[in-house]
Amino acid sequence: MTPEDLVEIEAIKRLKYRYARLLDTKDFDGLNELFVDDATASYSGGQLSYEGRDAIVGFLRTALGPTTMLTSHLVGQPEIELTGPDTATGTWALQDMVIVAEQGVEIRGTAFYEDRYVKVGGSWKFRHTGYRRVYEEMGPRPADLNITASWWDGGASTIVSRAPHI
Repeated sequence: MTPEDLVEIEAIKRLKYRYARLLDTKDFDGLNELFVDDATASYSGGQLSYEGRDAIVGFLRTALGPTTMLTSHLVGQPEIELTGPDTATGTWALQDMVIVAEQGVEIRGTAFYEDRYVKVGGSWKFRHTGYRRVYEEMGPRPADLNITASWWDGGASTIVSRAPHI
């Protein structure tokens, strides 16, 4: 492996990290820029599959767009292989959590992403992304658990005192 290879691998890592950040902050226009036009996606072991950047981002916008749906996608443990001067593959561990505030539901799980990348105009883009679940669990949120801050309310925490007032 050469120093140049390490630079390319770091650029691919940054692409995936950007994907998670833009997904959780609901920046769907930004997400659009991360995919090639004919990209594909296969989420939940293929149960949700899409062809074309517009279809992928359209699905993400519809499924995760409401600001009352809070998400956290943490990716790590990358195994990236450069398969050519402008192509690569990657496997990533995923831990995610989704809070559907209006319904009082939480969804948590882990998965492994399998990605394919292509370098276009000097920038790495997704040719394919998708994951297969290791597990997923869903259930009601505890009634006494309150959301005290979110990205869409400015991110400032609301101090919730549980101490009795004197």
